[in-house]
Amino acid sequence: MARSTWNLESVASLEGTTALVTGANSGLGFETAKALVVKGASVTLACRTTSKAEAAAAALRFFGSGPVSVLTVDLSNLESVASAAATFASSHDRLDLLINNAGIMGVPLSRTPEGVELQLGTNHVGHFALTARLFPLLSEAPAARVVTVSSNLHKGANLDLTDTASERSYSGQKAYGRSKLANLLFALELNRRLRAAGSPVLSVAAHPGWSRSQLAANGPGSAGGPMSAIFSTLATKLGQKTATGALPSLYAALGADIVGGDYVGPVGPLELFGAPVKVTPSATASNEALAAALWDWTEAVTGLTLP
Repeated sequence: MARSTWNLESVASLEGTTALVTGANSGLGFETAKALVVKGASVTLACRTTSKAEAAAAALRFFGSGPVSVLTVDLSNLESVASAAATFASSHDRLDLLINNAGIMGVPLSRTPEGVELQLGTNHVGHFALTARLFPLLSEAPAARVVTVSSNLHKGANLDLTDTASERSYSGQKAYGRSKLANLLFALELNRRLRAAGSPVLSVAAHPGWSRSQLAANGPGSAGGPMSAIFSTLATKLGQKTATGALPSLYAALGADIVGGDYVGPVGPLELFGAPVKVTPSATASNEALAAALWDWTEAVTGLTLP
């Protein structure tokens, strides 16, 4: 078993570093942003609900000297993503860290304005669009990183690009796993394209294991059914602390030994608990042909390409 040798204490000051964290008003995103603020980074909380983001920003300002700002964005709405990216670009000349953390889980069947099942549309398509629109700012940083947060539930998931609207069948949990598989396929394909282009930007991925985040606690229950309620209860009782669950994302973002295409998760059994280490994606997530097909499909849905 791999051993974890990385910790936050080993990270130098991040003063002068600009970071944007999606879904940072609570849970894993909040803890990720908190760690960055403590180290002195300038952090933007990119969240759907402005009031919750403002409350989180006010709390974060007590933890460190790093400036904290709020950006309103609904990742399920591509017009909102475009507006948010333009707003951010109007006040920033570069972006060092983009942490694609936000997500929804196990929700009843719904679709984005483009007709994509909501979890796939929010967790993957929205983050693809945000990354594409912010890429010029990432390119201005000397060593920018894009960290996309996946999940252990990507294992066993399937991605059928002929039914992205979930018209044939729908399971909230299976759709969530599919969206997290898409996250990982995207992160690895983005890395391949960046390397081929000779870009200094790194694309990496992480997963938190089993954490007491609001997503783990509330997401499964929203789908209904006794097993969903049981899973939600267990997550709040047995999951590791949210701050610990955020460590894989932070290692992926800040680790000196991280290279493009790395995937980080907990060191413990089944990658559920423990300190962050580099882990291995599933065979499906490593399928380059599937990743390329997903990329083409996502470009068609968003009308965007990475420059």
